[in-house]
Amino acid sequence: MTSPAADTGHRRSAWAGRNYTLLTAAAIITQLGSQGALIAAAFAVIQAGGDAGDVGLVAASRTVPLVLFLLVGGALADRLPRHRVMVGANALNFASQGAFAALVLLGEPHLWQMALLSALGGTGHAFFSPASEGMLLSSVTAAQAGRAFALYRMSVQGAGIGGAALGGALIAVVGPGWVLAVDAAAFLVAGALRLFLDVGHIPARTPGDGMLADLRDGWREFTGRAWLWAVVAQFAVVNAVVVAAEAVYGPVVAQEELGGSGPWGFVLAAFGAGTVGGALLMARWRPRRLLLVGSLCVFPYALIPAGVAVPLPTAGLAVAMFLAGLSIEVFGVAWMTALHQEIPEEKLSRVAAYDMLGSVAMIPLATALAGPAEATFGRTQALWGCAALVVLLTAAVLFVPDVRRLARREAKDPVAASAPDVSDAEGAVGRAG
Repeated sequence: MTSPAADTGHRRSAWAGRNYTLLTAAAIITQLGSQGALIAAAFAVIQAGGDAGDVGLVAASRTVPLVLFLLVGGALADRLPRHRVMVGANALNFASQGAFAALVLLGEPHLWQMALLSALGGTGHAFFSPASEGMLLSSVTAAQAGRAFALYRMSVQGAGIGGAALGGALIAVVGPGWVLAVDAAAFLVAGALRLFLDVGHIPARTPGDGMLADLRDGWREFTGRAWLWAVVAQFAVVNAVVVAAEAVYGPVVAQEELGGSGPWGFVLAAFGAGTVGGALLMARWRPRRLLLVGSLCVFPYALIPAGVAVPLPTAGLAVAMFLAGLSIEVFGVAWMTALHQEIPEEKLSRVAAYDMLGSVAMIPLATALAGPAEATFGRTQALWGCAALVVLLTAAVLFVPDVRRLARREAKDPVAASAPDVSDAEGAVGRAG
């Protein structure tokens, strides 16, 4: 699993060849737009007269297509050139976000219209994500994988800081419609960059027995590794409850207690700053027990629903979000490194699809039930329940032996000696955007 540039002897080839640089630059652009758009969509619903239940329904509408189409997207990305799948998905996202922006700017959007356009955006994401992860995992060498993934995630999360902060501020000044329009433009630019990705280094796919056979093969690959399905099962619930706390309850609490979209954008930016800190840490740290360290770092993720439950003031909530972001990023880099090390290249997108499906499968249910849960138990009690689930499930996954034992395998890179040190790499990745 080496990049085509790895044999050129170029100074950057060990960690940041052409594909890596293009993928990073395009991801930075989409992250800048998407982080603000997530806030904008919630406040568009609120400004149209919606409540927490309506915000949850629109959020669920985006996630439902992920559940329906992720597996198809993963199988397709292992059959077709991955960059073509990514560009097609970006085109759909450009169209759906552009239409969403037009509705908000030109009149009062109806709930069903916002839900439908969110669903189209989620469909694009379902086809994009497995192809994108497979492309990224195949773009770096084994010896440089941990550093490369850390620097990639640091760049993307850094863009998320700016996107969330700028998005929250722009919503307060010009309204959510223009923020959605910026997101549509970002998809257009990123899709154009992804047209130039090189897939020549990826071996030609051997014709198989069809899509169902590919899906079954991916399923065997997924279920054959206890560490893989155990962590995915954990995050099926963990992601769902944290998204419900952040995407449904968070904007409502911000509106009622913190002062609106501006403070909430600042809080989300603090989470992004934490992820940058986590990525910087992982660019220098190479823990041997990848998943043991990563799983221990999931516990602070409970600070998100707990902080909103109190609710903490803006500064306190920002600190909690920073710590949660830092720790979950350590997990994220460790997880990507484990996948890169353990999964064959030709099955990366299919396994990534099963991974993502498990990670998002419960989100539509959690976001749709957030409103009824608030009505039944109260918002504070529902949020504390979310925090408790994060802690309990993270403790449970540590009982899986493979999670505790999976270790990093050291790989020798023939061009590693010519690679820059970490500080040089950080500067180069930052300049890639």
